[in-house]
Amino acid sequence: MTMCFEQDFSRRDFISKIGKGLALAAMTSSTIAAMLENVYAASKSVSHLTPQQAAFDEDFWFQIQQAFSISRSIINLNNGGVSPSPRIVTEALIRYTWQQEDVPAYTMWRILEPQSENVRAGLAELFECDKEEIAITRNASESLETLLLGYPMKSGDEIITTTQDYPRNITTLRQREQREGIQLTLFKIPTPSESPDELVTKFEEAITPRTKLILVSHVNFTTGQVMPIRKVCDLARSRNIEVIVDGAHSFAHLAYTVKDLGCDYFATSLHKWLHAPKGTGMLYVKREKIDKIFPLMAADKSLASDIRKFEEIGTHPAAPRLAIGEAILFYNGIGAQRKEARLRYLSRYWMNNLKDMSGVRFNTSFNENQSCAIANVDIGIDPGAVSGYLFDKHKIFTTTISIENEFKGLRITPSVYTTISELDRFCEVMETILKKGLPK
Repeated sequence: MTMCFEQDFSRRDFISKIGKGLALAAMTSSTIAAMLENVYAASKSVSHLTPQQAAFDEDFWFQIQQAFSISRSIINLNNGGVSPSPRIVTEALIRYTWQQEDVPAYTMWRILEPQSENVRAGLAELFECDKEEIAITRNASESLETLLLGYPMKSGDEIITTTQDYPRNITTLRQREQREGIQLTLFKIPTPSESPDELVTKFEEAITPRTKLILVSHVNFTTGQVMPIRKVCDLARSRNIEVIVDGAHSFAHLAYTVKDLGCDYFATSLHKWLHAPKGTGMLYVKREKIDKIFPLMAADKSLASDIRKFEEIGTHPAAPRLAIGEAILFYNGIGAQRKEARLRYLSRYWMNNLKDMSGVRFNTSFNENQSCAIANVDIGIDPGAVSGYLFDKHKIFTTTISIENEFKGLRITPSVYTTISELDRFCEVMETILKKGLPK
């Protein structure tokens, strides 16, 4: 998944590498030529640098920033919810949308939809798994609902997860509690945590003889805490327990593959860190486990062991699914490790600028192995009021994330298009608030 460039890396090799497994011929020639030329030139300029060194190269990241057609009148520091797509993805989405409008029952189902198999292969290549283990969904919620509602459990069986798990997941499991009598057990984790072993111990302490399933977020949406997935999966396997990983905030954010995780099931959104069209997601199910999971919508029995049974959702547009391909091209052009290093650099930039100020408390670890782009900060003032002031008076868009009786704060998530000057502006306003308080 990670692209390692040499100084003599040729243009032809570059284009071949980032386009492997995808239907490049489906793209408009002028669009792909312009995009690939720009990405090639930018990537070649930092090919001699390590990912960490490239993270500081503002000339390279300027080229990446220019790939997005976003307004600079608002400083968007809430990329954890949903992210803008680069221009090439938006153009592909529009192109495929117009195409599917030409005799839709024919064009959409017979011409465009079959091409999504190339996207499936591209996602499988990123995740380093069999393409027959990848379903293309509409978001992480749909993928997780499929798993959480479709996993076979009986009354008395237990699933464990943390109090910081995504609310929709908890609501889904509460429904199974009410309908079927399963047991959902929630437990707290340290905020922030500096020790992976400490987190694993919390999971181990929560396991009981009734535990059948563990749900764990790879990167917590609350604070950006990176969870020790491999260690949790190894622990679970030793107890004959299966693991569902919520990768909504880790896929295309951190550099890893399924082999690094060792999980049974994985779900993510693609419109967050991969910058794919809104309403696109991915579900991974180990091939030998597909048959045991019921799909969210009923599928014919002939699909019992086919990953595509999880895509049986009725009529849906082909355009967003196909434009995932362009998002993969863009991601591969940057390089997985290079992107992760840049995101961590951006978060540490603003965190380091504020950390020594009186009244500042971080709910996120500064340890590079414990967090990356997402961070949560508490300045001792109601975070909702701070967020409202930042946007109303300074057009800085943030969000508040708090867990009752645990912590509260602003969640800040820059992305690859975020500039240093925008982070400087954010820090400047935050410093003023810390010194003078919010205006009455």
